[in-house]
Amino acid sequence: MKKLVNAPRAVVGEMLEGLVSLSPEQALLEGESVVVRSDIPAEVHRREVAVISGGGSGHEPAHAGYVGPGMLHAAVAGDVFTSPSTDAVLAAIRAVAGPAGALLVVKNYTGDRLNFGLAAELARAEGIPTEVVVVADDVALRDTVEPARRRGIAGTVLVHKVAGAAAALGASLAEVAREAAATAAELGTMGVALGPCTVPAAGRPGFTLDPGEMELGLGIHGEQGVRRVPLQPADALVDTLLATILEDRRIGAGDRVALLVNGLGGTPPMELAIVARRALAVLREREVLVERAWSGSFLTALEMPGCSLTLLKVDDARLRQLDAETSAPAWPRNGKLAPVRRVSPRAPAQPAAVEAHPEHPGMVRFKQAVLAVADAFEAAETRLTELDSAAGDGDLGISLARGAAALRALPESSWSSPHRALTAIGNALRRSIGGSSGPFYATALLRAARHLADETPNAMAWAEAFRVAVEAVAELGGARPGDRTMLDALHPAADMFARALKSGQSPAQAWEASVLEAEKGAEATTRMKPRLGRASYLGERALGVPDAGAAAVVVWMKPLSQFIG
Repeated sequence: MKKLVNAPRAVVGEMLEGLVSLSPEQALLEGESVVVRSDIPAEVHRREVAVISGGGSGHEPAHAGYVGPGMLHAAVAGDVFTSPSTDAVLAAIRAVAGPAGALLVVKNYTGDRLNFGLAAELARAEGIPTEVVVVADDVALRDTVEPARRRGIAGTVLVHKVAGAAAALGASLAEVAREAAATAAELGTMGVALGPCTVPAAGRPGFTLDPGEMELGLGIHGEQGVRRVPLQPADALVDTLLATILEDRRIGAGDRVALLVNGLGGTPPMELAIVARRALAVLREREVLVERAWSGSFLTALEMPGCSLTLLKVDDARLRQLDAETSAPAWPRNGKLAPVRRVSPRAPAQPAAVEAHPEHPGMVRFKQAVLAVADAFEAAETRLTELDSAAGDGDLGISLARGAAALRALPESSWSSPHRALTAIGNALRRSIGGSSGPFYATALLRAARHLADETPNAMAWAEAFRVAVEAVAELGGARPGDRTMLDALHPAADMFARALKSGQSPAQAWEASVLEAEKGAEATTRMKPRLGRASYLGERALGVPDAGAAAVVVWMKPLSQFIG
């Protein structure tokens, strides 16, 4: 188990200390794993209805992250994935509630219901009016258990917001409880896990998944889902989740909803944004009116990779509660959506159209050579990704594959002359290849194009164009041979091509010799300590693996051999 913890038994206490240290409006209840608002009036008669929630730890930012004006008055934390004790819940009620009473928002798990329910009874016996609202929003269990026995998952956060807003406006306990219960009744949530999580005390994952599998319809305690299914693309998965929620909650055209895209702890914002994009598109296609939407990690399961989607039916009154001001640290504030807008960039001046001349000497073969390079880029994608991942950021393979697609998409007018073709190729790679490779190849090709204004360059002109292209790469990146970069393949290859031609070898022979030099140069990078780029951060750990950029040079040089000469 690899986690940034000191000791499993100290995790909850140390976590709460850290959270409260970062949140000036919060305080720790002495002797308890309870986070309370620091602005609770000392005079109990001045206290509004207290909204309290909690449960096992491991769901951060829930529940402590929602303690603040306009949301929760207190959050009670149990051990990881374990309900807090009755005494801890009762201590929270005593700390923040007054004659106006307290509302306990409870997720529908047996331990939570028992401990929060018993605490409510004890509080009532002490004269503190207390109500309990249970959230059971997990629609994945629709075919497994009756609605009242479904689990409470991420939709609970929206109940916190509505109940907290009602309490902040001075509503009575009965009114706050009614608003919370009505919100819970309109919620539907369903989740998916791409992998397990590890409870610190257990030290091992809760379940195992093959690379091509995922758990559909899981809870939030590291347990398995309702069923195990093959891995799906994000769009297909969102369609599955939404279809179940929409059917179960009977949401259709004209209904107004709030959408919550929730990460389970191990899902990056990039993937959540892709999920949110599809969810919004599907709802718009179905003419469901998305009034508010949020994407992020709201109620997690430690480091579990996966997400859940929640839909809540709304009206004007509920929207005002969702929009009401709160300074709870984990609430994302404004969930309002703007109309979909796209701004078109200013188009550059277009050169005069040039009629293509496929019959021009050599240009048909030139185009075939370039398309062969595109084939080679795609065939080498996996290998280049592996090499780049070993000593870089792992994007070279997919970047060059995108470059290959851009080459195939060039219009016929691009192939009218070497100068025009190289210019078009350089600009296509500039637009399609990310990272450093795009600028390097674009600069090299554009520099070479300027040296080939003659429409029928001879072999020595091509050799000179190769040389100046390599110089352009060196100038742009500041690298030299020996720095473990693409130059370690390019520089010896360009030198050999020119020398071989001058010695009387044919262009085909000279190019073969050039390819051999590129291969030697790329292989030599396995013994070089990197001095530039991301690989330089690894130092000697990069040794033994060839530089991916140098290997890519060999990839595109080899297929050209059959077309030269």
